[in-house]
Amino acid sequence: MTMERPGVLEGAVAPVENSKLFGHREAEAFLAQSYRSGKGHHAILIEGPEGIGKATLAFRFANHVLSHPEPAEAPEHLGDPDPASLVTRQLASGASHNLLHLARPVDEKTGRAKGAITVDEVRRAGKFFGQTSGTGNWRIVIIDPADDLNRNAANAILKILEEPPRRSLFLVLTHAPGKLLPTIRSRCLPLRLKPLEPEPMRLALAHLGFDLTGPNAEGIIAAASGSVSEALKLINYGGLDIAAAFEDVLAGQGPAVRKQVHKLADILSAKDSETIYDFFSSLFMGRVMRLAREAAIAGDIGRAERFATLSGSLTERLTLSEAYNLDRKQTILSLLDDLKDAL
Repeated sequence: MTMERPGVLEGAVAPVENSKLFGHREAEAFLAQSYRSGKGHHAILIEGPEGIGKATLAFRFANHVLSHPEPAEAPEHLGDPDPASLVTRQLASGASHNLLHLARPVDEKTGRAKGAITVDEVRRAGKFFGQTSGTGNWRIVIIDPADDLNRNAANAILKILEEPPRRSLFLVLTHAPGKLLPTIRSRCLPLRLKPLEPEPMRLALAHLGFDLTGPNAEGIIAAASGSVSEALKLINYGGLDIAAAFEDVLAGQGPAVRKQVHKLADILSAKDSETIYDFFSSLFMGRVMRLAREAAIAGDIGRAERFATLSGSLTERLTLSEAYNLDRKQTILSLLDDLKDAL
């Protein structure tokens, strides 16, 4: 039975419950063989864009390790989790004493995830390792993602990574490794996952029950950029319409486009619009960065610097807007005005 999990997109399966992984066979083989050799690293930094399977891979590997606690006796490949096994059932229900999943905690008042993984959450890892394992099995911590660690939490994790307990394993997920403390990165073995190719994308979406054979299929695959979560936002959250409206706003001029801007801002600032607002923020920042990159390639250094500076400014304003709960519609209007001015 699938549990309701905060933060899981409509149509998605929580990574801990996902029985299939598509498009990352080399990474799976590396983890299985590294573990079986008995020389695996105690901390693995799983890098890559959001929504491509990093968390699913982490839970899949954790299941493998906990199911085969002696490396030399483990299979050479990661298999699909056995839904009937005790390990799989304990992981799916959150009842495993050998795995700790650190993510942004849910605010009990709002039901939404808080803005960061705090030091209080990391202290749970200290208690986790302080408990005696009745089975003598591995202790695994999944940090999902480490990008969400605030400064104090990151420093607390660093202390544990510097002196890891015996038979401990850290699976550290990151969408943007450059944002992590260099000292955390230096203590982890990097494992880079690439965005999914079109065929693994189709298989992953088919596994979730989506048959991409309609007129929008190719557009969804292209716009999702190898991310299953982005595809779900396009399919289930009106992402295709938002992307089209965004293009119309950028291309338009005069009073008519002003109405389009306000309509788009109203949709993105409506109640319960968190997912589509995050989608738009990523779409927006991706466009600015692409404009900077294209200008640099064309040799227009002045234009490239202008968009690069704008990117930094916009990122800061989005962060402040969320941190101080500023009026979201005004933030969106301001961002669109600045981008149109820069264009």
